[in-house]
Amino acid sequence: MKPLASLVFAGLLLSAPLQAAELSVAVAANFTAPMQKIAAAFEQETGHKLALSFGSTGKFYAQIRNGAPFEVLFAADDETPARLEREGDGVKGTRFTYAIGKLVLWSKQPGLVDDKGEVLRSGSFERIALADPKLAPYGAAAMQTLNKLGLAEALSSKFVQGENIGQTYQFVATQNAPLGFVALSQVFADGRLTAGSAWLVPETLHEPIRQDALILARGKDNPAAPALMRYLQGDAAKAVIRSYGYGF
Repeated sequence: MKPLASLVFAGLLLSAPLQAAELSVAVAANFTAPMQKIAAAFEQETGHKLALSFGSTGKFYAQIRNGAPFEVLFAADDETPARLEREGDGVKGTRFTYAIGKLVLWSKQPGLVDDKGEVLRSGSFERIALADPKLAPYGAAAMQTLNKLGLAEALSSKFVQGENIGQTYQFVATQNAPLGFVALSQVFADGRLTAGSAWLVPETLHEPIRQDALILARGKDNPAAPALMRYLQGDAAKAVIRSYGYGF
């Protein structure tokens, strides 16, 4: 963590009363499973309660700007929290990277996706799912990947867009689309692929998916906010995050 952020966290913690509080948290859809585990452990350890909402980072940005009562944001990128901080909707010095996301091309069907992603060039599928690149950073990474491979135009007629990465995953999990670009965390747990077949997209094919968290202006005086941010940087939370395939 940056020295300034450390000082801000320390100040918030020292000024916070030692009492349980409820915290409204907006969480990027790709981080649903790890956040649910982390929240349960955090609540048990601290007594604080978390009200979690999952969705697309782009939609959360619009909602926060329009007065939605979120107190902490866990985004799927680093640009949105930085922008909110600049615009006065975030507490300066509280932003940090909690995970580096990874993109995969995934199918529920074993053997459909090869380990080099050559299935994309074959075009032997009717639909391919990806999140809306205007709203979801994982969707933007998927489009960057296809553009770098020179396949975006050829495959555009097969696109099925999800509002967020959670909906995109559902398209592929229900086989409404035979394959699609999803977050590794959605199909990976405890060191293994949970089902189907997948290609881990090389990070050279898209910009880093650096996921930042930020205490929002509405959460400035809530003692649960700095407590949660500190917990996310501890060993227990990092072990959970790592188990879903994220980097740091």
